[in-house]
Amino acid sequence: MIATLTGRVESVFDGGCVLEVNGVGYLLACSRRTLERLTAREGAQKLLVETRVSQDAITLYGFADAAERDAFRALIEVKTVGPQKALLVLSALDPAALAQAIAGKERRRLAAVKGLGAATANRIIDEPAMQKWALGRSAPEAEQPVSAAPAPAAGGGVAADAVSALVNLGLRRPEAEAAIARALGRLGEAAALERLIREGLRELAR
Repeated sequence: MIATLTGRVESVFDGGCVLEVNGVGYLLACSRRTLERLTAREGAQKLLVETRVSQDAITLYGFADAAERDAFRALIEVKTVGPQKALLVLSALDPAALAQAIAGKERRRLAAVKGLGAATANRIIDEPAMQKWALGRSAPEAEQPVSAAPAPAAGGGVAADAVSALVNLGLRRPEAEAAIARALGRLGEAAALERLIREGLRELAR
């Protein structure tokens, strides 16, 4: 299997490019993000490659970095999300933004990806494996001031639901409780569940 290719971009088209390597042109399917990075530079360029074999074709997918390739690999494991839909998602959202949308259950944001649809967006967000992938990968928001008061214990209500959500993602309960307590200390008791979960994930990623 081909893992990487280094060569000159011979041509770019909607959905991919031809990379010339030692006189051989390799047809690669790529996200818009990767294509933009390719066209912004000159000379030989290196792409990470994922090879997918089907009954009637061997398709090479090219990625500008490992983060995008890993996101692609995670997406195509979700039922009904094939390589083409995965590239649609990665054309609209970089890996960090995608992780943030999944961790925060931002369904409208993901459903807004052209060609994806609400049903597929919901399936991606609700897939436990995607939630685990998103853990620690979401882009941090601007730092918020930390209260000098002790963080309240995550003992009931929305806090307890947030702890349960993190435990369901495979975290140990003590870690989940500590992360939610810190998040609750910054956001306050009125924090919404999804926001609290998202902030808890970011606490764990610090």
